[in-house]
Amino acid sequence: MDAIRVEGLVKTFDGFTAVDRVSFAVAEGELFGLLGPNGAGKTTTINMLATLLRPTAGSAVVAGFDVARDRDAVRKSIGIVFQEPALDGRLTGRENLEFHTMMYGLGKAERRRRIDEVLALVELTDKAGVLVDKYSGGMKRRLEIARGLTHRPEVLFLDEPTLGLDAQTRRHIWDYVRKLNKESGVTIILTTHYMEEADFLCDRVAIMDHGAFAALDTPARLKDALGGDVVSLELEGDAAAFLEALGREAWIKRSKLREDVLSLTMERGERRIPDLVVMAGRHGVAVSCVNLRKPSLEDVFLHFTGRTIREREATAGERNRARVMHHQRRRA
Repeated sequence: MDAIRVEGLVKTFDGFTAVDRVSFAVAEGELFGLLGPNGAGKTTTINMLATLLRPTAGSAVVAGFDVARDRDAVRKSIGIVFQEPALDGRLTGRENLEFHTMMYGLGKAERRRRIDEVLALVELTDKAGVLVDKYSGGMKRRLEIARGLTHRPEVLFLDEPTLGLDAQTRRHIWDYVRKLNKESGVTIILTTHYMEEADFLCDRVAIMDHGAFAALDTPARLKDALGGDVVSLELEGDAAAFLEALGREAWIKRSKLREDVLSLTMERGERRIPDLVVMAGRHGVAVSCVNLRKPSLEDVFLHFTGRTIREREATAGERNRARVMHHQRRRA
């Protein structure tokens, strides 16, 4: 049975389409990822599924309830961890959870039992009486995840749960997310722009760009679809003739030149590197560096969108600045 079903979901703001006819389903107990740069539409999608935004068009059902017609029922069935911290630093960890469970109408005994369970799950039992202002960034994230679980939601939304955390803390959060997914069976929708996070955590990943899905599958199948190893060559010289020659080789599945780095996808790349260096020299191009690796989700994103996720974020940032300036001029 599906925990979430989305059909043709659209959200526009002042003529700008943030989410463009998105359709997908998430099975009960699945850990599903929305992967894409800032501005791709991930958070807007989450906000519509969590009833924080009304869709412009399309439909979505979460935990059996329509997000437009059954908003209260949806909200009782979900938990959400926002990008920005939403804890009260003047309260202890336990007091933050107490306040949350009271809002959901849990009785005193049930509140205590549920709070003890989730504190143990995220390993914060010994810090329950400490003011949240004294928590580290990772501890705060774990407490927010615990808060999202106190009322036993059927679906948990995690919006960039490791944003701004150091690499070691991020990895610890990954372990907690996997643990709660496996042990509690809660369905999780995760948004992220960290490729390795989506690869490590998610059963399936939707690559999101410009408000639409560019691809959707398991991380393994998405990478396998590229067809082999990735060989990157740093080139010196005019590469036009070299590229033309490579285009005639059947063993090269695909190629991408960005500045002076040529990325080639092929089977058994380690055996082809000497041939590539010889071919480059034959066409007057020097190879200054060679790198061989298995395909990553970054390669998948580049393949389906034509740019890396960092390049997309830079473009989105320029677009957002232009939009802000346009609105400022209109107000003036």
